[in-house]
Amino acid sequence: MRDWISHPDVMPILSPGRHHSPRRGACFMEFASYLAGERWSDHPACTHRTLAHLARMVNDRASEAGRARLTPLIPMVIGLTSDDPQLDVLLAVRAASAALPIAAEERQRPQAVGVRVALGALAERNNELAAEFRELAHAALRAAPAADAWAVQFMEDVGPGSPGMTVRQCWALMNSAVDGIAQACVADPDDRLVALLSAAVNDTVRFVGADRGRTLQRVHSDRFAGTAVDLASVS
Repeated sequence: MRDWISHPDVMPILSPGRHHSPRRGACFMEFASYLAGERWSDHPACTHRTLAHLARMVNDRASEAGRARLTPLIPMVIGLTSDDPQLDVLLAVRAASAALPIAAEERQRPQAVGVRVALGALAERNNELAAEFRELAHAALRAAPAADAWAVQFMEDVGPGSPGMTVRQCWALMNSAVDGIAQACVADPDDRLVALLSAAVNDTVRFVGADRGRTLQRVHSDRFAGTAVDLASVS
């Protein structure tokens, strides 16, 4: 690492997997950790956990030529963080929606179940992004009607599960989706993988901006409420 820092003209090349040193290459998130000034890692703190997971998956499943096209997205993920679990669900829906229409049948069924679970997790969210992604999820299910019918029957048979969607479930759905795209019988899997990660980055930008806006709105509201109480006590 020191040798690389002392030679700033040496830049890592995107390649699959984890790397101990920049001279051995870098995955998408390792490169992001360097640009963010963090310790060399494929799990840097600068990027939302599920977006980072998707970036690692796409990095590893894309071809060498496709992977090189990811480079412009690396600086864009720095600073995209949120503690809201809704973002995990939205990103999982984004990935599954890209995969469902083209994935092999054996992959479509678990993805359809995952999308149905995600719809349940988003049902209580009353905001523009949640509504937009519910429609995205429904559109994906309409593109794979046989898989959706199987998923509905499966969920009726096993009964209602726990409400919400865990990060682990989101990642499992994402794993299946990215693998499904990479192995689909289509002429342009790299194009689809790059487009998926690009869309997910844009989704996160929108979500983080809205999340910060909601936080500021709450802060201002609390301050106003506090002021109102103070004025009332004075009067």
